[in-house]
Amino acid sequence: MSHPHALPTVADIRNAAARIAPHAVVTPVLRSEALDALAGAQLHFKCENFQRGGAFKFRGACNAVWSLDDADARRGVVTHSSGNHGSALALAAATRGIAAHVVVPDGAVQAKLELIARAGAVLHRCAPTQAAREATAAQVQRDTGAVLVHPYTDARVMAGQGTIALELLAQVPALDALITPVGGGGLASGVAIAAHALRPGLPLFAAEPAGADDAARSLAAGRRVEAMQPDTVCDGLRALVGEPNLQALREHAVTVITVTDAQTIAAMRLIWRELRIIVEVSCATVLAAVLQQRERFAGRRIGLVITGGNVDLDALPWVVSPR
Repeated sequence: MSHPHALPTVADIRNAAARIAPHAVVTPVLRSEALDALAGAQLHFKCENFQRGGAFKFRGACNAVWSLDDADARRGVVTHSSGNHGSALALAAATRGIAAHVVVPDGAVQAKLELIARAGAVLHRCAPTQAAREATAAQVQRDTGAVLVHPYTDARVMAGQGTIALELLAQVPALDALITPVGGGGLASGVAIAAHALRPGLPLFAAEPAGADDAARSLAAGRRVEAMQPDTVCDGLRALVGEPNLQALREHAVTVITVTDAQTIAAMRLIWRELRIIVEVSCATVLAAVLQQRERFAGRRIGLVITGGNVDLDALPWVVSPR
């Protein structure tokens, strides 16, 4: 693979699929007649909440860990994460028997912190800002010699996330559109690259919280917008979109749809009720976006990536007042 922060190619994504196959789960696609009726479309939910570690992040982390040569692997790995990428990297490191260090911001979801610790990673706390996360990870890297596996700008991570599109388009070849959530953009960029390699004309969308709409603003401005403080209940989507990720969104004409927290929480409840599965609030943005723009998606076959199911059951978002 090229430089870790370049964009992966479809060949990289196919290689990632082969590399992670012994470790990752081929996740199911679920349907709901009730949700189809609400949307006026055929909805195909790619359920990464059933992935190892409870989220899609295991794909990218596993590919990154198993891409390392033996000398680098012995140094261990380090990352910063609000939860799912951290637990994924810890699990992936455990499959190779190497050390993992995870920098977590104050206020991270307790269920996700427990997963990280259970997988055997060393936790390092920091303030809940992007600058603090990156500075602390850099210090841990200097102190330990560990290899940095960035949660979304690393090409190895993006390639791993892109394997979702390979799977989904094999499971449902006749999709008319595909939508993922977008935060840092590792998933959205990897999926865009893979999906357009298989289906060049496939319309691609990304759902983003209105309180963390830097990807939408960046695409509109023609440059990466950095001067904003995310304010959303979607803890997994508070990271600002990465530069290479924004490049992929632009190159693949990904349309970003912003949704309010209230719309997302309502969509989360619908998924719990109609699909009868536990999902995180961040991944409900995709259903919220489809329901918000019902006319755009009417009558089409839509692939929706459900990104994870690591929820703090003592702090469900509908017990607080949404924005």
